[in-house]
Amino acid sequence: MTKPAKPTKPPKTPLPFEVWALVAGGFAVALGYGVVAPAIPQFALEFGVSNFAASAIVSAFALMRLVSAPLAGWAVARMGERRTYTIGILIVAVSTGAAALAANYPQFVILRGAGGIGSTLFTVAATALLAKVSPVESRGRVASLNAAGFLLGGLFGPVLGGIVAVFGLRAPFVFYFFTLLVAAAIVAFALRGSQAASAPSPAGAGDPANGAETELTLKRALRVPQFRALLFSVFTFGWASFGVRVSLIPLLVAVTFGGDATMAAWILAAYAAGNAAFIFPSGRWTDTVGRKPMLILGLAILATSYAAMGFAPSLWALAAIMLVAGAGSALANPGQQAVLADVLAKRRGGGPVAAYSMSSDLGGVLGPAIAGLVVDAAGFGPAFALTAVLLAAAAGVWSLSRDSRTPA
Repeated sequence: MTKPAKPTKPPKTPLPFEVWALVAGGFAVALGYGVVAPAIPQFALEFGVSNFAASAIVSAFALMRLVSAPLAGWAVARMGERRTYTIGILIVAVSTGAAALAANYPQFVILRGAGGIGSTLFTVAATALLAKVSPVESRGRVASLNAAGFLLGGLFGPVLGGIVAVFGLRAPFVFYFFTLLVAAAIVAFALRGSQAASAPSPAGAGDPANGAETELTLKRALRVPQFRALLFSVFTFGWASFGVRVSLIPLLVAVTFGGDATMAAWILAAYAAGNAAFIFPSGRWTDTVGRKPMLILGLAILATSYAAMGFAPSLWALAAIMLVAGAGSALANPGQQAVLADVLAKRRGGGPVAAYSMSSDLGGVLGPAIAGLVVDAAGFGPAFALTAVLLAAAAGVWSLSRDSRTPA
């Protein structure tokens, strides 16, 4: 009697060149944004406006990202990912370069708002293309690689920004202008021969019998239970990770512990460290274990962490909680992009990707505003508890959903 052969591990599929081009472009964008972000409110104050008006610059960018998402979905469907990406990133580049020359506050607001439109165009295009070209068995790995590119750029950007800011508050905008041109050149050059990123052919578009690429409309995507769960999941993720974390943690450090901006930056860095430690293995686990288990685990860790943030007894305890929260974020995030790729199933889907982006941005806009109101009314504990409840609800939704792809 012969022994059964041991199962062999399938060879790792090489990632398409489009993935590496978009990751490199994303790193360049994140690096430049990390340089310019700290200078934005300070530059606004140079025009003699209030602190509220200075912070509204960030809101204007986020709001224009939110409302322009349907436009981005339309552009991807009509022009293709490569052209939409290039146009979007050039809009951000031109508006950023012009912002360095802004003569007054209204000009600065308008230019940052225009940058938000361009940001949505290239973000939706990049997300749609990554979802379309990712190999089925490597979608989690692609998502973690893309997230790592943005994470590294975001970590190195502020360090480099401290050097650039020596030349004045306008210098970071000039630096970001050139990094955006580099990102646009990388992607435009690398994708010039990509069939996946090209505009759809009018003749026989959407007819597989003619070899044309099919399109998944938003209406059809909303019939998929996993896509509906994904929209709620990315909304809560945007609320917590892109909204409440950035807005409330610095306030908590200052009000509760008397810390300064430097201390707040170190606390936020703990979150980034936890994220960096797990972002690569998380993508691998998402492909081998499944989307659903990783999403539930990551969201549950995030919910527990946010529930504990408002009751941290010291800065060291808060840093430890943020470290765990960053790990939870890394465990959940690749699964969300992998689910989007599973739903699209290599079809062009400008509408669904725009809805995905819009849900995240909506959470990022509403989270700081509503949580800030709760802080004023009841304190930090209830504000973080509200965020924890939303994250727990998202984990609950995924626990009742089928996995979008369970590995064999």
